Amino acid sequence: MNTPHGLIDQSVSGRKNDYLFRLSLKALIVNEKGQVLVVKEAGRTWWDLPGGGMDHDESIHEAIARELFEEVSMTGEFDYRVIDIDEPLYLTKANVWQVRVILHVTPKYMHFKPGEDGEAIAFMEPATLKDSDHPAESRIHRYFLTLSS
Repeated sequence: MNTPHGLIDQSVSGRKNDYLFRLSLKALIVNEKGQVLVVKEAGRTWWDLPGGGMDHDESIHEAIARELFEEVSMTGEFDYRVIDIDEPLYLTKANVWQVRVILHVTPKYMHFKPGEDGEAIAFMEPATLKDSDHPAESRIHRYFLTLSS
């Protein structure tokens, strides 16, 4: 593995090196039927929760609002709360370590369509994704169970 981006080399001071993590905020939005909103981002073959990387100058609210607009054209007011945080995961293509923070997002209005970064969107039963071969899809079921407990 190449040295990941975000290395803070402290070898000169004799201290252990530090690493920065990319924060990825993901929105779990559930409709009145208990289905979860998923998005297939442009160029991807799998479903995932809408969301993405938080920029340095953003609050959590600003970051998830931006990502929801980019992927599912969501605008308007919403509430959110953290329901899960994944263990760090190394992203080979980006050469970074990422931490996914899962937010239960409750929009005031449930109006969605694919955004500029979203190729397709759908509301799906979480159980249909449980046994998926793709980790992003199978985790959606686990997040839903976390919300329900």
